[in-house]
Amino acid sequence: MHILISGAGIAGLAAARELGARGHDVTVVEHAHRLRLEGTPVDIRGDAIGAVDRMGLLARLREQRLRMSESSHFVDGDGEPVGRVPVAATSGADEDAHVEILREDLVRILAEALPDTVTIRFADAVRSLTDDDVSDGGGGHDGVRVCFDSGRTGRYDLVVGADGQHSAVRALVFGPEKDYLRHLGVYFALVDLPGDTWSDGVNTIHNVPGRLAGVFRYKDRTVAVFQFRSGPLDYDHRDPDAQKRILLDAFAGVTSWRIPLLLDAVRAAPTLYFDSASQIRLPSWHRGRAVLVGDAGYCPAFLSGRGTSLALTGARFLAEELERNGDDHTTAFARYEARQRPYVAFAQTSAEAGRDRLLPATRADLAARDAALRAAGSRPPVTRSAP
Repeated sequence: MHILISGAGIAGLAAARELGARGHDVTVVEHAHRLRLEGTPVDIRGDAIGAVDRMGLLARLREQRLRMSESSHFVDGDGEPVGRVPVAATSGADEDAHVEILREDLVRILAEALPDTVTIRFADAVRSLTDDDVSDGGGGHDGVRVCFDSGRTGRYDLVVGADGQHSAVRALVFGPEKDYLRHLGVYFALVDLPGDTWSDGVNTIHNVPGRLAGVFRYKDRTVAVFQFRSGPLDYDHRDPDAQKRILLDAFAGVTSWRIPLLLDAVRAAPTLYFDSASQIRLPSWHRGRAVLVGDAGYCPAFLSGRGTSLALTGARFLAEELERNGDDHTTAFARYEARQRPYVAFAQTSAEAGRDRLLPATRADLAARDAALRAAGSRPPVTRSAP
């Protein structure tokens, strides 16, 4: 089949690898001008490890394995250690049952594994879809006519939306994002920190009620991470200055630990990454000849620690079911969804517990969390952060 995939992120590349390896003619369209390598490390957990093993990629992933989360710890206002980040409790997985890897490395490994049957077209995006299965009640056999921002057009047997939480394909097929978005009451931001003075090799997190700031170093990069609790905010996703103002206002008046210096870094940074912790909840991930994979269909929010794993299992299950059911895409999509639903339900349910552990809402909640860490014996050796 001739298959279009929208999005060259983890879900899109994994789907392209799996579908292309089974002989399908795959075109991936990506609105960016190159592969997007930015982002913090990601986790591969549970059955997703088996999925990448069957792709033949597990050994390469383990060669690039990080242990950033396992070595991270909370500190108090003076920088004194409180306790280690409880990886198992936060994500619902044993520390040894996952692989943590830099997003950049995972994207490169997936891209390098693409077969010759896959083509990536950058600096383009889906503008409109006309699906014969939907427009004529399933009587047509020509597939999906697609118009692109570049002015190109094409006809495809199937369209896979793997274009993230703010998916254009989902909007075209299922309607506006607001109808399926579940905000978890948290926003997060990420900004690069210049030089080596910010980190002494120890990844640290500091909380005040309802807010979190941290410094993380992985490989040759140091970043500041912020999270804060808030109801839905109305802002322009394409306006970094507006996003900076929101972040600075959320931490206004907080003077403990290194937060004032980190906020100065935000003011000086040319760009930052800013988004909400939100879930996408759809009653179905397929309609006609279009199907969603990864965050486009079932974003669990970063608080679950399982978004990457869902993208990998989803790509694998979709390809397997299309292979088993031949041209019967309707049955294949339904079986893909049946297999993937339990993983999505678990991940989305676990996100709120992760939020409460990482981002206690009140002083009492924060004190209780810290007491639990100390009681569990997770207090790390005393280390001093760089000034």
